[in-house]
Amino acid sequence: MTARVIVFFPRSAPDAERISECIGGDRVEYAEGIFARLFAEYHEIVCLMSAGIVIRQIAPLLKDKWSDPAVLVVDPGMRFAVPLTGGHHGANALAHELEGLGMVPVITTATEARGLPSVESVALREGCRIVNRDSTRTVNAAILDGNARIWKIPAPGMVIAGPGVSVMVRKAGYAVGIGTRRGVSAGEVITAIREALRVAGLCTEDVAVYATTAKKMHEKGLTDAVATLGGTLVLLDDETINSQQVTGLSAASRIGLSGVAEPCARAVSEYGEFLMEKRVFGRVTIAVAR
Repeated sequence: MTARVIVFFPRSAPDAERISECIGGDRVEYAEGIFARLFAEYHEIVCLMSAGIVIRQIAPLLKDKWSDPAVLVVDPGMRFAVPLTGGHHGANALAHELEGLGMVPVITTATEARGLPSVESVALREGCRIVNRDSTRTVNAAILDGNARIWKIPAPGMVIAGPGVSVMVRKAGYAVGIGTRRGVSAGEVITAIREALRVAGLCTEDVAVYATTAKKMHEKGLTDAVATLGGTLVLLDDETINSQQVTGLSAASRIGLSGVAEPCARAVSEYGEFLMEKRVFGRVTIAVAR
């Protein structure tokens, strides 16, 4: 996807060129229905026109804040830069870039309006994605109250996070879900992971995060294996695991879970799409998602 585009009416072409020179991006003349194409092709859309036109055009296209592009309106007088969607996902930062043209950023997201970073903006700045997106509302509220901190855990690491803690991993990369039999050795897990990645056409450097059930937190063979591979292991609670769709029945139903490898991989992946559905490698089950 191309990062940025400026959409404008023909009479505003000179101003659109000024914006492009300031912040970069393609320039596209407005046409009926053009926003459907722009939503599919761009992460950031600058609209040099009235907010009413933009709102009516994009309203049917909006899905959720995690997949919608950042949409910013610049008034025809080139005075104000107003993020409409994706304030935490680039639109606020884009508005501040336009201060270079003398525009006033009109920021309405609660954290940034008070000069504070949001969880999403921290992730964007660090080149990360948020694994547990439902946590952001709680954490952003805590940021407003001055009760949130950031901890950086260098790999290898293991994270047990509650619902009010946002977990971030590097944006590029795949998610590997791991299920094991009790007493499995680190060597067995390492061998299984490497073979699964070979089958999937990946290597350990392609993996952003490993995940399993919190019931495995004392499974030393599993935790040692991920540490040896230099990875980050996230332990998921039962509710998170059972909320994910799986491809079939699992022996994990005996411990109250819909599965382990598949739902764990899907829960911590960026897109929730399987690159490799669960496969058994000895006493280890692996699934890979993107």
